[in-house]
Amino acid sequence: MPGERLTFRTSDVGRFPGASPPTRVELSIQKEGEEKTESACHRWFRKMCPCCCKCQNNKTYDITDKVELVNAPTPIPELDGLKPENGDSKEMQVMKLSVCSVDLLSSKTGTNRQSHHTDLYHSEELIIRRGQIFQIALELNRPFSAETDKLHLDLRTGPLPLVSKATHVIIPLVDTLDNKRWGAKIEEQNDNKVKLSIHSAANAVIGLYGLIVTTSSLKNETPNSYSSSKNIIMLFNPWCPEDIVFLDDEEERKEYVLNDTGRIYYGTEKQIGVRTWNFGQFQEGILEACLFILEKSDMPPSGRGDPVNVVRVISAMINAQDDYGVLIGNWSGNYSDGVSPAAWSSSVEILRKYHSSNGTPVSYGQCWVFSGVTTSVLRCLGIPARSVTNFQSAHDTDVSLTTDVYFDENMDPIDYLNSDSVWNFHVWNDCWMARPDLPHGHGGWQAVDSTPQETSQGTFRCGPASVTAIRSGQVYLKHDTPFVFAEVNSDKIYWQRNLDGTFSQIHSEKKAVGHFISTKAVGSDERADITHLYKHQEGSEEERIAVETASRFGSKPDVYSTAIAEDVNVEVMMVGEGPRMGADAHLNIVVKNLSSQPRRTTLHSQVAVMYYTGVVKDTIKKEQLPVELLPNEEKIIEWVLPYQQYQNQLVDQAALMLTLSGRVNETKQVLANQTCFRLLTPDLNIMPLGKAVVGKEMAAKITFTNPLPRMLKSVVFRVEGLGLQKGHEVFVGDVSGHSTVTLTEHFIPTQPGTRKLVASLDCKQLTQVHGVADIIVLEQ
Repeated sequence: MPGERLTFRTSDVGRFPGASPPTRVELSIQKEGEEKTESACHRWFRKMCPCCCKCQNNKTYDITDKVELVNAPTPIPELDGLKPENGDSKEMQVMKLSVCSVDLLSSKTGTNRQSHHTDLYHSEELIIRRGQIFQIALELNRPFSAETDKLHLDLRTGPLPLVSKATHVIIPLVDTLDNKRWGAKIEEQNDNKVKLSIHSAANAVIGLYGLIVTTSSLKNETPNSYSSSKNIIMLFNPWCPEDIVFLDDEEERKEYVLNDTGRIYYGTEKQIGVRTWNFGQFQEGILEACLFILEKSDMPPSGRGDPVNVVRVISAMINAQDDYGVLIGNWSGNYSDGVSPAAWSSSVEILRKYHSSNGTPVSYGQCWVFSGVTTSVLRCLGIPARSVTNFQSAHDTDVSLTTDVYFDENMDPIDYLNSDSVWNFHVWNDCWMARPDLPHGHGGWQAVDSTPQETSQGTFRCGPASVTAIRSGQVYLKHDTPFVFAEVNSDKIYWQRNLDGTFSQIHSEKKAVGHFISTKAVGSDERADITHLYKHQEGSEEERIAVETASRFGSKPDVYSTAIAEDVNVEVMMVGEGPRMGADAHLNIVVKNLSSQPRRTTLHSQVAVMYYTGVVKDTIKKEQLPVELLPNEEKIIEWVLPYQQYQNQLVDQAALMLTLSGRVNETKQVLANQTCFRLLTPDLNIMPLGKAVVGKEMAAKITFTNPLPRMLKSVVFRVEGLGLQKGHEVFVGDVSGHSTVTLTEHFIPTQPGTRKLVASLDCKQLTQVHGVADIIVLEQ
């Protein structure tokens, strides 16, 4: 109509585009220059119910973000012509019930966060674990009456919430809570205030939910809906027996879910190194980053209730090989346009950087970095997880379930055929869950690997594979069990090319791979050897049965048809802790004659620079070693690699591989041995200075001595301490040969307890240099 003005506005719900919840729509028609009048009935109604009938002036209209449908007032017959008095309960009962406010009780110190073990998360949202009761408080416009009123809750997650997909949950009001399904019960009622206890399902979809409270009367009137301005974050629950990820040991839950620092092992089986890693799953922005990773994956929200699916997706998303995941893998040695993998000591900066850049992959990662970030994400989401290191870890490329080494007619390795490799070490993850999708007995620890090695169903991912299935050789059980089995328990088979171009099996090593499988011990910084979980004792009947059972499902099922006699052994022994960077490398070759007859052979030795992944870069020394053995004699041959021969050849990890091969003259027995070793690097020494108190400045001195007789170029220190200081870089510059650098860090602790200050050195000439100091911070 001429002279009238139309005002129309709607509001969206939370962060879920595409959802279609009730929206608040207010329509007002007012003539230009005309003041709005208010009837006596409306004035009384506003006085009795100020929450849902707010006073408005002539010119503006109150439009809020609350999800609420406000209808035009309908006549109330009982009130026609009446002048109600204060306290008239009959008239109050006919008022339409609505919600004035919702308190999610999300304080870190409140009962919800404490009982759900989510008080360590930095976020102020309500963070809960599924399968457990939580509480919220409602303020209504009048007291709730079970005889005349109805109330229910709606939880919605994902872009298109559907009840059939469990992404739209309708929670009814019940008299008694059932621990197997959703339900809400009135716990307390005080006048207009109501406290609800809500029980979630133990198989609920995890992630970010929006909450809507809907009220109405039993007369089927149009309902009122109110949307909470805060979201609810649902996580897996290892404390809940009905949850698939339930872990029935409090100390293990503290270690594998709540511990935000850990230890990651590297090196070789005879030179096991260790570094401290900040998982930081409770740090600011990390939970949001983990939820962002799930959103960025192709997994529909309905799949987020199954931890098997979630772990498989996380395995794919931590690497950027084919889906723009978190980390770009780089084993080239050139990291000039990113951060060297060896320089990271924390997942925090990596995850924050990925999230803040809206999913731009971070440069660069190698296996321990992929594993550290995977541990952070899984623990953050509530799945018990740990980083696991396998020494002498095989990489089977042809699904033979053996590690194959090929030689030509002269016993020289055929490099282009040797695609299988044995990594000095490889780091992946274990995560804990039941496996209802597998035969009974295969729950517990599951192997999952985020390092991009081989594709699984077209994507670079691996697992979860039942560790129990791996141990018994049941490689036909999903997911990717054959690949992990080969990593820990394949035999190394040696093949020699014949004159007609065919190959004959000439030797096998039954104990070549899968040594000292290691993880951090529960409740301490000690190393726990978990090899027995992945394989039976080497050489036992059970172990041989597992290997031969697995091989029958591989591409070379007849590889064990011929037994080979052996009476001469050759092995390589380390001298002390092993060779050190900057000095000549010394090893001992031990040759044993187990027969009562003399034996003669010539050992062909070659040492090659290699990446820790087992890929050979260059051979730097070759020689022949004639050996004559008396009956039952053992000889020790000292082998030396001068510093000058390797100083300009090394790549990351300073790893080398010594290959020995030969044939016994009298028996034609083939001798073959491959030994990997590394050149040890010095640690950073970190010394706290002064007393550590929350809110008071303190310092720590970091000392490093260059072990090389040459200059290190463009040295950078990276320093971080959860609860001490944020991660940052300190540019040191060039450090001359054998000189010492001292750096003093000043910082103010923010959290009490035992905190770890971690530092690493980053430079082209020297990698895997790091250090850690425990700092006990007192309350102020």
